[in-house]
Amino acid sequence: MATLDVFNCNVSAESDFGYSQAIRSGDLIHVSGQLSFDEAGEFLHAGDFAAQLKQAYTNMDKVLDHYGATRNQIVSQTLYVVNLRQDAGATAEGNLGYFGDHRPASTVLGITELTMPGQVIAISFVIDMKLPA
Repeated sequence: MATLDVFNCNVSAESDFGYSQAIRSGDLIHVSGQLSFDEAGEFLHAGDFAAQLKQAYTNMDKVLDHYGATRNQIVSQTLYVVNLRQDAGATAEGNLGYFGDHRPASTVLGITELTMPGQVIAISFVIDMKLPA
């Protein structure tokens, strides 16, 4: 029987909403939407797209570090962006800066709102541990 390897940051949002940051099942790790939370689970940078994107990528790296994975092992991502037309260029620039030459499958959705007041970006992704780091 397979066991699940669950990763949590032990912030209130996890228990308040009933989710885990990531779950490893076999060679795949499914990661919940990463956003602009700090270490204590406080939401940062309300309304500031660039700052939230940077913090979301920082939080993505924490998940990767926990599993001993690298950005090159991310096989797909979904970005949820409020005001996508306004922030499409910054979204693309941030994505290229984060991944470099690596090109995971990617879906970018323009949406009307996210959970936190002032939240403008969330990024979920899938890691394949069979891929070389």
